[in-house]
Amino acid sequence: MSHEEVLGSDLETVERLKEARENILQEIRKVIVGQDEIIHELMIALLANGHCLLIGVPGLAKTLLISTLARVLNLKFSRIQFTPDLMPSDITGTEIIEEDVSTGRKAFKFVKGPVFANIILADEINRTPPKTQSALLQAMQEHEVTAAGETYTLHEPFYVLATQNPIEQEGTYPLPEAQLDRFMFNIWIDYPSGSEEEEIVKTTTSAYSAELNRILSADDIVALQRLVRKVPVSDHVIQYAVKLARNTRPGDDGVPKFINDWVSWGAGPRASQYMILGAKTRAVLDGRYSPSIEDVQGVALPVLRHRIVTNFNAEADGVDTVRIINDLKREIKE
Repeated sequence: MSHEEVLGSDLETVERLKEARENILQEIRKVIVGQDEIIHELMIALLANGHCLLIGVPGLAKTLLISTLARVLNLKFSRIQFTPDLMPSDITGTEIIEEDVSTGRKAFKFVKGPVFANIILADEINRTPPKTQSALLQAMQEHEVTAAGETYTLHEPFYVLATQNPIEQEGTYPLPEAQLDRFMFNIWIDYPSGSEEEEIVKTTTSAYSAELNRILSADDIVALQRLVRKVPVSDHVIQYAVKLARNTRPGDDGVPKFINDWVSWGAGPRASQYMILGAKTRAVLDGRYSPSIEDVQGVALPVLRHRIVTNFNAEADGVDTVRIINDLKREIKE
C-alpha cells in the first residue's frame, strides 16, 4: 500500500472518529447529566494511551461516569475500592494450590486479579499504603504484572482512572510526586449547575433506565491509539509545548517572575510529551489531522495541574496551580 493510500485511509478514520465521538457523548448523556468537558478529557487520555486522576467530592457520579464509558466502548470494567488493608495481591492476583482430581497431584495456579481488565477504576487510591499503590502503578507503566516469577501481559487497551476525595485527608497516603507524574491528566470534577442538578434528581429518582448502544470496541480503540501516534505535528507546536513546560521550572533562565515567587518544583519532560499527545488526540477527535497551539493550550491545565508544586508564598497569596497555569498561558507568546 502506498503512502498516499495509507494517508487516505487514516483521514477516513479521523472522520469516522469525529462521528464516533458525537455518538459516544450522546450515549453517555443518557446516563450522565452535563460533564461534557470531563468526558472529552477522559476520551483524550484513553486514545493517547494515558491514565487519569479524577478528583472530586463524593456523590458526583465518578464511578457511574467511568462504568458508563466502559459500557459504551464495550470494554471490560473493573472497580477496585482502595482501603488501608488492601494487599498488592488483591490487585494483581494470587496463587492458589489446585488439586488434579484424576491424579491427586497438587500444583500452583495463578488466579488473575481485578487489574486484568480494560478500564480500571481505582477508587480512593490515596486510602491505601504505598506498597499497594505501587502494585497498580507498575501495571500502569509496564502494562504487565509480575507474580511468583511469571510475567503476565495485561489486556489492551489498559486504562486506569484513579479517584481521590479532596476533603477527607485523615488516614490517607498521598501519592508521591514521582507517582503522580505517571498520570497523564489530573481532572477536577465540580458540582453540577442548578438546572443540571434538577435534571439529575428527576432522572435518578424515577423508573427511567437508559438503553446504551456500543459505539467502539477494544480493537477499534487500539487501532485509534496507533493512529494518534502517526499524527504529524509542526515544529512550532512542539516548541510551544516544551516552552510551556520549561517555564514552570523556577530558577531557569527567562522564566516569569511569578514562577520563581510561587513555585517550588516545575513539570518534567513527561509534561511536554503528554501535552503533544493530548493535542494530537484533541485534534483527531475534532476531525483535524494536525494539532495547533490551541490544542496544546486546551490540554495544558489537566497535564500541568499535578506537576507543579507550589510553595508557602503561593499559599500565603491564595494562589493555586490553576491560576499559575492560566497566567503562564497568557505570558508565553506563540
